[in-house]
Amino acid sequence: MHDLKALRADPAAFAAALARRGVTDAADALLAADAQRRAAETKAQEALARRNAASKEIGAAMAAKDSARADALKAEVAGLKDEIAALETAAREAGEKAEALLVSLPNLPAPDVPDGADEHGNVEVMRWGSPRAFDFQPLEHDIVAAKLGYDPEAAARVAGARFAVLKGPLARLQRALGQYMIDTQTAKHGFAETYAPLLVKENAAFGTGQLPKFEEDVFKTTDGRYLIPTAEMSLTNLVAGEIIDAAALPIRMTALTPCFRSEAGSAGRDTRGLIRQHQFEKCELVTICTPEQAEAEHQHMLESAEAILQALNLPYRRMLLCAGDMGFSARKTYDLEVWLPGQGTYREISSVSDCGEFQGRRMNARWKVAGEKGSRGPVNTLNGSGLAVGRTLVAVLENYQQADGSVLIPEVLKPWMAGINKLEHR
Repeated sequence: MHDLKALRADPAAFAAALARRGVTDAADALLAADAQRRAAETKAQEALARRNAASKEIGAAMAAKDSARADALKAEVAGLKDEIAALETAAREAGEKAEALLVSLPNLPAPDVPDGADEHGNVEVMRWGSPRAFDFQPLEHDIVAAKLGYDPEAAARVAGARFAVLKGPLARLQRALGQYMIDTQTAKHGFAETYAPLLVKENAAFGTGQLPKFEEDVFKTTDGRYLIPTAEMSLTNLVAGEIIDAAALPIRMTALTPCFRSEAGSAGRDTRGLIRQHQFEKCELVTICTPEQAEAEHQHMLESAEAILQALNLPYRRMLLCAGDMGFSARKTYDLEVWLPGQGTYREISSVSDCGEFQGRRMNARWKVAGEKGSRGPVNTLNGSGLAVGRTLVAVLENYQQADGSVLIPEVLKPWMAGINKLEHR
């Protein structure tokens, strides 16, 4: 969420930054509603002051036995009462309009984020690894997995489309990937493993930016809670409403959790296989820090995610997203895209985002320096996937497939595979 004071101070700069994200006229509408609210509140306060003064004057008029003046003042007080009520209603309605506009606006892009309306404006920063040279035509992951324990028909019978059933060693490989990720992020990269709820309240979904704008993208339970689309929602909100001492920052957390997404608006995209599922697992990384720490923490989180891809020897590229392609809460995002030889293209496997103060302000999470009165301002938050387990499984299946349809197990995963070195036809 944005700071209204900052918007009032430089509305032109705010509007220009929003325009980079494809949002126009919102700043003017927000300022107009805010001005209406403040004007109505000022008039209400003036009318209240006059009503109080008139009430005192009534007593003086009655004491002077000036009944005409007393009656006139009583009429004025009655009129002011109605006027105050109308002004308070106008102020409340204008305030609600301003608030609705404010919470619907995305974060402003950082100055070094490139311009662009969609993924075509993204900039490739670097590549790591060389795609494997196959001596046969590599297959897409769902064709490979179909003979190794992937059963989408069984999943459809149980839950519908965009769910998966994995059996035997294939299921173990998925579990091994998740275990390897979280063990690596905790042991090597300083993230504290955290077990957090998979169901959250409305205020938590609001705090990280999923509500109110993206309610159709999350699953809602009958008691008004939401299934997490990412553990970012749970982990980030652990500091909601808190004032954190700067000495305790940065706070780095990680969680390996199921995630649930309705995939509203993605009809027709990646309907085959494991790329875009309603239920999947992800090793999430979250950092809470001061503004001065944010840039270094962004780089650390990015390298922590990339370390998994490098250890698995999966070629990938790092993309700096343009202003129009970033998520709602992000001010700067890098996507990691892994090479999928079956598809012959790079596909997203992680997004690593710096959200600045945006989520901290929505959560009312602040930071302070010991000995100082009050806080310095909202905390900065960052989040990223380290990595998405299902998409990493896709990458392993495609990059490690063999001509006979088997799939070799990456060396770093073997400690979790109970002696299984290869997935073979079931």
